[in-house]
Amino acid sequence: MRSGNNTEAELEFKQMTLAYPRLSTPFVNLGIIYRKAGHLDQSEEALKGAVERNGGSAVAWNELGATQRLRGEFPDAAASYEKAIAADSNYAPAYRNLGVVSDLYLGDPERALTALERYKELTGEDRPVTSWIAELRQRTGKPPLKPAGAAPAAAPQGASADSGANGAPAGAGAAGAGAPAGAGAAGAGANATPPNNSAPSKDAPPATKPAPKAGG
Repeated sequence: MRSGNNTEAELEFKQMTLAYPRLSTPFVNLGIIYRKAGHLDQSEEALKGAVERNGGSAVAWNELGATQRLRGEFPDAAASYEKAIAADSNYAPAYRNLGVVSDLYLGDPERALTALERYKELTGEDRPVTSWIAELRQRTGKPPLKPAGAAPAAAPQGASADSGANGAPAGAGAAGAGAPAGAGAAGAGANATPPNNSAPSKDAPPATKPAPKAGG
């Protein structure tokens, strides 16, 4: 949106918050506009206003988490994504965002894996999610998933029916090979430029993980 259009939209949504103070949607839209303009404190304030008015809005909680992630409030962002999921267990963007912040910023690959596998189940998205899931399964000591539609390998003579079932799929890379190509540097995920009002915010995994804080 152009600067003039942003200003007009901001005024319009501010007027709506006054005319309809119990509605959460104008606060969500204001929060997105503020975030897009780089006013993260105002964005968080508006989005907190949205969830106060409608704690059952998965969209509002997801957008709040997106702003909190950009502010470096990673535990708060994860908590907001989890509240979005609690509000709507089929709201896919919150699972992806929870996976990103859990793995890259909170060092919780188990939670990241659970979230991203659910995201893939809901959306069917392939890359970069599939390769990231494979890398997370390797890091957490879980067997790789078989490619969809793959026939089970024939068991050697005298072996049990389960022998070889957990073999790695052809072409599986080493740990770290799941980093998606073309992603930005650490901390510069897709939410660095928030989406317009018609699309929910989705974090994109950076190509490299941020270095852990000393003692963290």
